[in-house]
Amino acid sequence: MSNSDNVLEKQKKIPLNQLTLGMYVLSIFTKNKDVNIKSEGYILKESSIEQLKKSHVTYVIIDPSKTKQNDATKDSETATAEKSSIPEPKDLTTSLDKEIKTANKLYNNAKALQEKILQDITLNKIIDTNAVQESTDAIVDSIFRNPDALLCMTRLRMKDDYLVEHSLNVSILMTIFCKHLNIERKVMEQLALGAFLHDIGKVLIPDHILHKPSKLTSDEYEIMKTHVVLGVEALKETPHVSNIVMSVVKEHHERIDGKGYPNQLEAKDISLYGRMIAIVDSYDAMTAERVYKAGMHPIRAFKILMSESPNSYDKALVEQFIQCLGLYPIGTLVKLNSGKVGLISRLNKNKPLNPFVRVFYNTRLNQVITMEELDLSKPKYNDQIASCIKPEEFNLDLLKFFKNAFID
Repeated sequence: MSNSDNVLEKQKKIPLNQLTLGMYVLSIFTKNKDVNIKSEGYILKESSIEQLKKSHVTYVIIDPSKTKQNDATKDSETATAEKSSIPEPKDLTTSLDKEIKTANKLYNNAKALQEKILQDITLNKIIDTNAVQESTDAIVDSIFRNPDALLCMTRLRMKDDYLVEHSLNVSILMTIFCKHLNIERKVMEQLALGAFLHDIGKVLIPDHILHKPSKLTSDEYEIMKTHVVLGVEALKETPHVSNIVMSVVKEHHERIDGKGYPNQLEAKDISLYGRMIAIVDSYDAMTAERVYKAGMHPIRAFKILMSESPNSYDKALVEQFIQCLGLYPIGTLVKLNSGKVGLISRLNKNKPLNPFVRVFYNTRLNQVITMEELDLSKPKYNDQIASCIKPEEFNLDLLKFFKNAFID
């Protein structure tokens, strides 16, 4: 077979109306002529398809071998559901200051629910998926009103609550990522639920391994890896669990190069949602504070995700995830060149290095200062971010300042 035949085998011309999320586009055709696109790549947003329609594109050339599975096609109820009746607003419908109080209650209630679920699993009880779905749907609602509120909550970590907070934070981050990619509401709700449940198998791992304050031995690590299968088995006993939810739980430790677990799936066998949860799960694990390991700053975690792409992670999705959260995610504690310390409160999409910061402390004076929100893109402030910091560096009670800055 000639090289040209090999190339043709990897290409397929399809009408635009057959283009779906996860497909890899090589070139496009308009009604009048072929058009060279600036860069080939994956279709990750519904808005990308809409833009092609507006440009009068009639056909596209795709590489079927690179198509990412979309588990929505496996779940007939979800796949055929119409888009949510709640449109994505052009502007946020609720201010951060107003939504944060609701988000705080949602977060605490969801933590309590997660604790109950983990306890139920240890007692071989059936998971109350209705209660979980109600909680994750409320999270989705909050993120549609203002995603920054719950994103702030994910930055407040309790070292002793890792398992509970990690699953909740991954659910929040997964939902925000879905919203960024314009994934439809019905699918988003299932992904939020799957992320919330993705690590439930860990509660069945022996405590001396799960909570070991040092590096696991190779044998212990093999036991730890069984949490994926244990979680899947627990969900098999749970009624009304969709294929999307199961794929999130099954695939969150699979990697593009086939070196993940438990099934060593390769790129072509990992769904779009499996690729997404792998990124979100790893990011939250890296930035989490644990008894035996300090959490790293978001920028450091982003660098690791990029350095391990495309071998471990889908590079295009990692780039979208970073764009989604911003270089300095909401709630990140930073020190400015002036010596002032504050929390990132809003992003500047056009100037990612110059977000809004709510300052409350001055390291040069070693004292609390009157709280003020600075827009670092404005010349009048003449200040920039010097570094991300941890509250213990200056003996700060971050929870107290967070409440003062956003809740009280």
